[in-house]
Amino acid sequence: MKRKGSSAPKRRKPSKKAPSKSNAARVDKSKRGFLRTAVVGLPVVALGGYFTFAYLQSAVAEADLSKVGNGKPSIVQIHDPQCALCATLQDQTKNVLSRFDDSKYEYLVANIKTHKGAMFAGKYGVPHVTLLLFDKRGKLIQIVRGPTNESIIDGALSALLKS
Repeated sequence: MKRKGSSAPKRRKPSKKAPSKSNAARVDKSKRGFLRTAVVGLPVVALGGYFTFAYLQSAVAEADLSKVGNGKPSIVQIHDPQCALCATLQDQTKNVLSRFDDSKYEYLVANIKTHKGAMFAGKYGVPHVTLLLFDKRGKLIQIVRGPTNESIIDGALSALLKS
C-alpha cells in the first residue's frame, strides 16, 4: 500500500556543467608543474649521484692494498666498519692527514669484514683499531694502536712522511 503524501523521490538528470578549465589548460598546467619539479629535482638528484660516486670511488681507492710499497709511504688502517673505536681512529687519522700534502702518501683501509682485509691484518698479526705505517718500499715502520691522542698520530705520520 502506498502512503498518502509520500512519493518516491524523483530522479534528476545530472546537469552538464562546463568544466572550469579546459583540458588544454589543465595539460598545460601539469606540464609546467612537471617542468618546475624537474628543474629543481634534477640538479638535486645529480648532486646526490655525484657525491655517491665520489664516495664509492674514494672507498675503492682506499681499499686497494696493492698500493703498499709502490713508491709512496702508506698508512693502512685495520678497520671494522661496525666498530665505533675504528671510526674514531679513522676520523683522528684523516684529521691529522689533512695537514699533509696528500700526494706524498697513500691512505688505505683494510676492512677486516672482507677476505683481503682480514688476510692483510692477519699477515701483520694486528687487530682492528690499528694503523700500520709503511715506508715507500713497503717495509713496516711502525704500528699505532688507537684511538689515541692526535699528537701521537701526528708524530708518527710526521716521522714517516719525512723519511
